[in-house]
Amino acid sequence: MTPRSFIERLLQLIPVLLGAALVVFLMTTLTPGDPVEIMLGNEPHTAEQEARLRADMGVDLPLHTRFLHFLGNAVTGDFGLSFFHRRPVADVLLERLPATIELTLAAILVGLAIAIPCGVIAALRRGRLLDRIVTIVSVAGVALPSFWLGLLLIMWVSVEWGALPVSGRISSGFEIPAVTGFLLLDTLLARDPAAFLDACAHLVLPAVTLGTGLAALLMRVTRSSMIEVLGQDYVAFAHAKGLSPRRVLVRHALRNALVPIVTVTAIDIGSLLAGSVVVESVFAWPGIARVLVEGVFARNYPLVQAGVLLFAVIYILVNFVADILYTVLNPRIRL
Repeated sequence: MTPRSFIERLLQLIPVLLGAALVVFLMTTLTPGDPVEIMLGNEPHTAEQEARLRADMGVDLPLHTRFLHFLGNAVTGDFGLSFFHRRPVADVLLERLPATIELTLAAILVGLAIAIPCGVIAALRRGRLLDRIVTIVSVAGVALPSFWLGLLLIMWVSVEWGALPVSGRISSGFEIPAVTGFLLLDTLLARDPAAFLDACAHLVLPAVTLGTGLAALLMRVTRSSMIEVLGQDYVAFAHAKGLSPRRVLVRHALRNALVPIVTVTAIDIGSLLAGSVVVESVFAWPGIARVLVEGVFARNYPLVQAGVLLFAVIYILVNFVADILYTVLNPRIRL
């Protein structure tokens, strides 16, 4: 990938980000419900107090003016105050962002760790019993609702067996200084192995719940991609050269089969972020998705707009990184 193509690809993100900002603004602004009335509730108030609150919140401005303000705030990172937290929106989101990223990355690792070995084995045993089992499991995994799977895991693993914690990121007995916000990393920086293991134990069930759907989807993609690659001439030529089957599988077949796997993983980041809304609520995980749910019910526009826009930006950037990875995995691809 040349520097020029990289810059051109980067500039193409600008209209995409603008479009995402417009969609987010319209979806949250045109949602039924008046945030001022929700905040005032049944408390007695005068028309002057209501007008002052509308002016403070900026909801009395024309729609296009509000969008320009929102766009300017998005560029500077200043989304104003959260209506109910009475704190800057950026502060509320940034303190919860590491928890959501940690959960999403763990779910991706779970999905890849399950999908790639199972998909490769199914491709090598095509048409046999193991291949059929992997196919059935992958279909069932895609069909499982995340909230139902999460509740089942809580009932079996936590309640019945008492093996893993039910909710939260770490037990109340640990006090870990928040250096990076990423709890696993902070426990390592604090040199507290007991806290690290406890944080890992809290992460297992949410990560498995969120990563199961991704694993099921990637299993089918890996199997199909490996079957196609194993039938290519260069794989047969590698075998003819006398290379070991393991080297042919890993270096020649799997590497080329990773391109569609990277594509599906990057696209499914959106589903993981959407699924984290349910998973964070089920496991009381203190991430962005959970506070967004609360913000939607409270019509907390600045918080919801900033949070959804942040998810959209993460999704766009992840797909941009995936495009770059294509050229690393397969140099014949040019962007």
